[in-house]
Amino acid sequence: MKVVITNKIPQSAVDALRAEHDVVFYHDADDCITREACLEAVRGADAVVTLLTEKVDDEFLDACGGQLKVVANVAVGYNNIDVPACERRGVIATNTPKVLTETTADTAFGLMLMVTRRFGEGERVIRSRTPWQWGMFYLLGMGLQDKTLGIVGMGQIGIAMARRAKAFGMDVVYSDAYELAADVAGELGARKVELDELFETSDVVSLHCPLMDSTHHLVDADALKRMKKTAYLINSARGPIVDEAALVAALEAGEIAGAGLDVFEAEPTVHEGLIDRDDVVLLPHLGSATVETRTAMAELAAQNVLDVLAGKPPVTPVTKA
Repeated sequence: MKVVITNKIPQSAVDALRAEHDVVFYHDADDCITREACLEAVRGADAVVTLLTEKVDDEFLDACGGQLKVVANVAVGYNNIDVPACERRGVIATNTPKVLTETTADTAFGLMLMVTRRFGEGERVIRSRTPWQWGMFYLLGMGLQDKTLGIVGMGQIGIAMARRAKAFGMDVVYSDAYELAADVAGELGARKVELDELFETSDVVSLHCPLMDSTHHLVDADALKRMKKTAYLINSARGPIVDEAALVAALEAGEIAGAGLDVFEAEPTVHEGLIDRDDVVLLPHLGSATVETRTAMAELAAQNVLDVLAGKPPVTPVTKA
């Protein structure tokens, strides 16, 4: 069957697909495929492997044609996919959860360490050759021990973040639609609270919820005003969960102490008000960026394609088709 891969992925996944099917198009350049080229490439495909950079909507699905069976997203998130549109056509959409849990939690925790201890500022001092001298009050940050971490979205990545926080001596509160299993909550010492209480009492707020209508701009001006002036915001989930204009305003007003961001509202564009701030750490969406994790993600996406084309249920579906 015909398989299209819209952007560069690890070779082992490409080889797995080529071993059983005809990979009729593979955009293996380092830059992302254009929309026009993507729509042309997917015509006649039985399966398409996509990244977050591709928008899978009615136009995309129409371009593929009625023979399309599966869209395999190489990401845990799938806000780039119109799931109802896929379901209406009987197209199975899949994602790659779990394999990036630990790596993404590492990234979130790294952001927290960098911004609370001002490591980003310190490195810029050295790299800019700015004269400096050790001093009792030089670049003082905030320690994490005995501080409260508020986790918004206590799924697998949130739980992994909580485990790291516990090892650093932090207290953990969380907000989620579901209660943690008693044994997990006991292991983590985690307590479920309402979202407003989480914003008001946490020393660090870390976002691990999916992007959906209810979480778009979840962190807005009102939420930021609820936070402590000494608190920090970490976002390694999805950019539009945070109203970046409101975040810039809150930082300028001293309403929070700082932020660590791996994702952005209009990615890859970053709000100009964030770029030059020393109280913000910025990463270019590196959450799952290890060789091991990206390979595992691509191989899981390939397996989902192979399963569907063989008439089997995929390992990690996100549609009901």
